[in-house]
Amino acid sequence: MHRELRFSQLSPQRQALVRLCQSINYGHIQDLAVAEREPILTGAGTVALVDLRLDADPGLRDELATVDFSLCAEVCRLMSLLDEVGNGGISKIEVRAGIPRRILVESRLTEAGNLIGR
Repeated sequence: MHRELRFSQLSPQRQALVRLCQSINYGHIQDLAVAEREPILTGAGTVALVDLRLDADPGLRDELATVDFSLCAEVCRLMSLLDEVGNGGISKIEVRAGIPRRILVESRLTEAGNLIGR
């Protein structure tokens, strides 16, 4: 049986990443460092790019005011990916409608040309 994952069950660092996605609404997070399976949002490395449409009022996401909620499948997959990365980084997270939709993960190649950690 699949157990529902809730926002309140996440570490403060992971909660901050979810909130960042919600506040970006449409855009990207670039060069996200991951240390001990936790996203590192402080420091000069991580950049948030917000895609603003000039022909529409983007408004704020309703979830930003919600204290606790069930996490959608995409956020759950992002949390699993953080566990897989462990110590490393995520090159790019594409955010659409406040939800991480696509991820670009940098992986090193072995001498045989195989991906390490994937």
